[in-house]
Amino acid sequence: MAYVITDECISCGVCAEECPVGAITEGEEKYEIDPELCTDCGSCADVCPVEAPTSAE
Repeated sequence: MAYVITDECISCGVCAEECPVGAITEGEEKYEIDPELCTDCGSCADVCPVEAPTSAE
């Protein structure tokens, strides 16, 4: 199951820098994760200062 970024996102970009497959891009109001590319590794969640990335269940 791919990760998603919640509205808690502060658009700092640290998650995009950490994503090993380049699944995270800057959106209009927050960063977004492409579910087709996400490997559910959790790297984004590990570095996010506001815990915005969460596993979509």
